[in-house]
Amino acid sequence: MSNNRKIKVLVIDDSAFMRKTLSFMLESAGDIEVVATAKNGLEGFELIKTHQPDVVTLDFEMPGLNGLETLDKIMKDFPVPVLMVSSFTTEGADVTIKALSLGAVDFLPKEPSAVASGVMKIKNELIDKIRNIYKQTSIATRLKRISDITIGEKKTPKQKTQVRDWAPAFEIKAILIGISTGGPLSLQKVIPHLHAQLPVPIVIVQHMPPMFTLSLAERLNKLSELTVKEAADNDLLESSKVYFAPGGKHLFVYQNSGHLSIKVSENPDNTLYRPCVDVTLNSMIDVFGKTVLPIIMTGMGKDGMEAVKRLKQIGGYAIAQDEDSSVVYGMPRAIVDNNLADLILPLDKIAFQINKIFKYEYSYAGNVV
Repeated sequence: MSNNRKIKVLVIDDSAFMRKTLSFMLESAGDIEVVATAKNGLEGFELIKTHQPDVVTLDFEMPGLNGLETLDKIMKDFPVPVLMVSSFTTEGADVTIKALSLGAVDFLPKEPSAVASGVMKIKNELIDKIRNIYKQTSIATRLKRISDITIGEKKTPKQKTQVRDWAPAFEIKAILIGISTGGPLSLQKVIPHLHAQLPVPIVIVQHMPPMFTLSLAERLNKLSELTVKEAADNDLLESSKVYFAPGGKHLFVYQNSGHLSIKVSENPDNTLYRPCVDVTLNSMIDVFGKTVLPIIMTGMGKDGMEAVKRLKQIGGYAIAQDEDSSVVYGMPRAIVDNNLADLILPLDKIAFQINKIFKYEYSYAGNVV
């Protein structure tokens, strides 16, 4: 992919105002060219085949094929990185999570009032997201491959033995998953395949705004044997449960009268991300010491790296997702490049490995035994 040409973007939106506004914002960047715009999904799909854009922005509410139907068709027939344009509402969050689970790379949240004067507020974020998506080489191929992953089905004996015969030298008492861009699609390939009686709590720090983590937790709860929930202040931290740090807030784990509890807070307010993997993992190290196991998965940036360094210094372990199965190889790359990863695993092996640490195995049919 040459860096000497402009980033080609296709805008699909049924609103003429939004098509014009998004095009204006993108082209003001100088290194982005809007090669075409479409007023509905079918027209957009045909223009994708014609123009082969680097990135597509896609609205949800459109006549004919809606955003989800259009996305599904794109991912199956002509995979290309898609950025969804979403609203900050509960309904908008639910549909966004569905889109991300279908293979959308990322989403751009906008206030309901943004259709009028506030729309320009999203300009810098829109441009940054387009540039970051473009930087990911082979992202369309990876998205298609990840979307097609089916965990635990039609596994041959050879595939089964590919799970490493690896376990920490001491008992693991908690797991933290740090994840960002590509998270909803990837977590759907992990959490539903964990054993129902996993003897530890799992905390997930997924970079997302408010409301979106609740929708993601509810979706995964329906798919999983484990209880999956968005964490609330004063929740008890219990085994066989998965807790999402709420979007826009930090999650802390602490000792409370002999129990392990969760604190949710907007502070510190000077972190790049909120929720932040480093903040949550550091609080878990304070409680669990080296017995917390971090798994750093797909995402931009390097959130989690500093806390993992601290954990490694006291004898802990860490797992990183591999490059080929990461939608964006940023956060796991920081772990791998700094020699902090004890295991580097493809997405379809992460649930297997977690189960194996706690002596649970998959049968060839894909069932946990």
